[in-house]
Amino acid sequence: MSSFNEQFLYSIIIILIGYVLKRSSVIKEKDGEGLSRIIFNLTLPALIIVTFNDITMEYSLFLLVIIAFIYGVISAVLGIFFFRKQKRDIKGMMVMMVSGFNIGLFAYPLVEGIWGREGLQYFGMFDVGNSFIVFGVIYLIGSYYSGERVPLNLKTITKKMSKSIPFMVYIVVVLLNLIGIKLPTFLIDTADIISVANMPLSLLLLGIYLNFTFDKSYLPLIVKYMAVKYTVGIVVGIGLFLVLPFNDMFRYTVLIGLILPASMSVLPYAVEFNYDKRFIGTVSNMTIITSFLLIWLIANFVI
Repeated sequence: MSSFNEQFLYSIIIILIGYVLKRSSVIKEKDGEGLSRIIFNLTLPALIIVTFNDITMEYSLFLLVIIAFIYGVISAVLGIFFFRKQKRDIKGMMVMMVSGFNIGLFAYPLVEGIWGREGLQYFGMFDVGNSFIVFGVIYLIGSYYSGERVPLNLKTITKKMSKSIPFMVYIVVVLLNLIGIKLPTFLIDTADIISVANMPLSLLLLGIYLNFTFDKSYLPLIVKYMAVKYTVGIVVGIGLFLVLPFNDMFRYTVLIGLILPASMSVLPYAVEFNYDKRFIGTVSNMTIITSFLLIWLIANFVI
């Protein structure tokens, strides 16, 4: 069995453990909220610190930030166009889910298992651009279509982004790297120990949130959403993979990055703006399963 398939097998087993624990009531789905806070505020930032501490910051890596941001904006515009005939609240949900990606919880465990720290460096830079979309563009779109009167200005966006610990850690460690300041060894060693927990906890959380039942009335809208999200992502991803003059890891990052699941941040935004949380949860599960299968195909037939 190839190392790729081994990693996918281990990932599936850990996800299934989380799902079985939830189904047997050992863990309740609401327990996932506490686990997600541990991941986003502790293990993921620790992994980012360790990953970016010794990275050689090449200019091409910053292009990943730009690609993720521009693609997110274009996706939002396409979402507004394709779902223009839907009711205002539905349009808001669909555009939010089309625009951003789930990198911290979904991509990082797989990337770390397949490519190690090198892969995390590339996907980490891609996630910086994605963070501007998730904590800026998506939040403003959700606010606008919900009818909430959130001021659309730089202050609002900056305030929202500053509340994301992973995003702020990205910015700080990249800036420190650029100016040549090294973090203390004891901090790196401590972060290294904590970061080991990120992969299994993230995969367990995916299993806890996994749900195979949904309201049949959602189906037509789900089919349209999946067609828009993945058709555009696959076409653009393959196009950039073929034309970009960079190394394989850079091109794999773009190819896989554009077919990742919908951002998990859409769920708390749905609560804040009073959208249909069950629908968003259903679609998020669909994208997790679809992205997992697509990445497995890429790992076996492209990489």
